[in-house]
Amino acid sequence: MKFGVVVFPGSNCDHDAFYAISNILKKPVEFIWHQSQDLANCDAIILPGGFAYGDYLRTGAIARFSPVMKSVSKFANSGGMVLGVCNGFQILLEAGLLPGAMMRNSGLRFICRHVHIRVEQTDTPFTNAASNGQILKIPIAHSDGNYTCDEATLAELERNRQVIFRYTTPDGTDDAAGNPNGSIANIAGICNRERNVAGLMPHPERAVESALDSADGLVIFRSMVEALVGAAKATA
Repeated sequence: MKFGVVVFPGSNCDHDAFYAISNILKKPVEFIWHQSQDLANCDAIILPGGFAYGDYLRTGAIARFSPVMKSVSKFANSGGMVLGVCNGFQILLEAGLLPGAMMRNSGLRFICRHVHIRVEQTDTPFTNAASNGQILKIPIAHSDGNYTCDEATLAELERNRQVIFRYTTPDGTDDAAGNPNGSIANIAGICNRERNVAGLMPHPERAVESALDSADGLVIFRSMVEALVGAAKATA
């Protein structure tokens, strides 16, 4: 298996994602430059956090037109596994690979701190190593993390079980109190209907070692590894 981490001008979490895959999980990983349309035969693609193209115009709006995104869209539409983290999530929304949009945080301030999110679904390649209802402590760092969508889209997300992470309190009892940015329905992360594309605002790549005050983010990357191993066995 091999992971690919896309690098946009302004990405600043690309090396963190690379480190999590290569140094912690010991799996092959390669950087993919935004101007390339070659995904280097990768089995999973990560769109990292940062400020792609300086977030000019709107977060993710310019990155959505990068040459690499043509290949990422084709890869995703053919069933390839794609994870967008923070700015990567915003890019997936702008590219139409996930529904909804991002707005400024409700407090109109940049927020950088640990939050708690609850795993809502475990039947995705991004959560299969977690337990249903598991609480993860993972940091956020964003100004535009207020996920929004219309009522029909929200109803569809709920009906299809596409909400895979929600903000909550440490004990998982009060979602509204744990919501740092005003995101609708306390949504921290979603997947597409086919469940092969996911995005979340918290940074799992910044929570992969105890020295970082949490290693909870590893469950997401381990889930991806397990899903790839399972897919390889199924086609062997």
